[in-house]
Amino acid sequence: MANSTTKDMTSGSPLKLILGFSVPMLLGLLFQQFYNLVDTALVGKLLGKTALAGVGSTGSLNFLIIGFCTGVCNGFAIPVAQQFGAKDESGMRRFIWNAVRLAAVLAIGITALVVALCNPILRLMDTPDSIFDYSYTYIVIIFAGIPTIFLYNMTAAIIRALGDSKSPVIFLGLASVLNIGLDYLFMAPLNFGVAGAALATVIAQGVSGIACLFYMKKRFPVLASSKEERKFDRKRCGTLLSVGLPMGLQYSVTAIGSIIIQRAVNGFDNENVNAGVTAAQRINQFFYIPYDALGATMATFAGQNTGAKQYERLKKGMWDAALIGVIYSLVACAVQYFVVRDLVLLFTDESEAEVIDYAYRFVLASGLAGPLLVFVNVVRFSIQGMGFSALAILSGVFEMLARAIAGLALTPVLGFFGICLANPLAWLFADAFLLPAFFLCKHALERHERGGAPVRRFRRATKTL
Repeated sequence: MANSTTKDMTSGSPLKLILGFSVPMLLGLLFQQFYNLVDTALVGKLLGKTALAGVGSTGSLNFLIIGFCTGVCNGFAIPVAQQFGAKDESGMRRFIWNAVRLAAVLAIGITALVVALCNPILRLMDTPDSIFDYSYTYIVIIFAGIPTIFLYNMTAAIIRALGDSKSPVIFLGLASVLNIGLDYLFMAPLNFGVAGAALATVIAQGVSGIACLFYMKKRFPVLASSKEERKFDRKRCGTLLSVGLPMGLQYSVTAIGSIIIQRAVNGFDNENVNAGVTAAQRINQFFYIPYDALGATMATFAGQNTGAKQYERLKKGMWDAALIGVIYSLVACAVQYFVVRDLVLLFTDESEAEVIDYAYRFVLASGLAGPLLVFVNVVRFSIQGMGFSALAILSGVFEMLARAIAGLALTPVLGFFGICLANPLAWLFADAFLLPAFFLCKHALERHERGGAPVRRFRRATKTL
């Protein structure tokens, strides 16, 4: 089935395949985080500390909703990857067409709902009055652009499921350049304020999605479908939802913990704390790119090898990816120790010593726990690629509980140090669940292959835990 555009990950060295697939993914995420970084930096430099704090205070809410949308799209691509690994072209195309239908319905429904709820949610988060207008203006425009989020993530996820991690990078890179140009145009000459930053992001996302769509039509002959294959299929839609919704909910459950932390940050009623955490989170996102790339790679690798019933190969790939990630995390932590204070100056001035100190402490605490994050991403996405998406929700619950402990119990006692402990605790709790779960999932697949209990019985059981 594989041609010059697609890549079969069921044969060859797992380590080489994972590296080869993840590097283009890394570059794509690098572009994405680069324009997020520039977006935030321009807000701080052009609009000031208050606007920066306002935009930053929406980060956890943004992750709650956009993370759900991204997770659903990535989940919809898992059956596609499995059918590709199983060499079932017709079944793959049927899944794609039904995934497109579901994505369109979800995009419209979620957009209408969250735009209407922005104001009460921000109030519930105790967003300070001094930054509320900035927060509301920014996030309502971002949420109005949710259809563009679905367009890009759905098309890019399908392309990656077929083994092509390079093409989405190119389009995302072009969109990054466009986003930066629009940021400056909308916030400086046109004076749109934080609305300009949000508009630039939505437009750039839409452009990258349209580019991926046209590319798919032109370069993937394997996607050419018959009228019969384009028909609505209730069973396949059920399969897609059973994988996609848990994967999306995992992001959202994790984000609830982040919202608790953001509420704790807001509770300081200190713009310096808000601005410092905002800058730290943007810097962290930049350093987290390799972890995200490894995770996305393992979703495709695990999906294809599960379809091909190569379970030992799947385990070896997981350990190889974890090794790559741990080596990177140690190097990244050393780099952070020396450069974070300088990086914070991208968002604020040297005179803001308190903002710089808060950001430095937050970044360094997360950096020291980098190896824990490696396993969260590698193992979680491997489990999802195997088809056990319900377990992803449970790992998200563990993260949420850890952040709730940090925000509600530790922060009142330890102050800002409690905020700094949120990420390390969340990753530790998640790993304690995910590592045993991976081997349990592998055992269930192998048992089913030997004629044991149906895998779906195990999947159904995990949903009720």
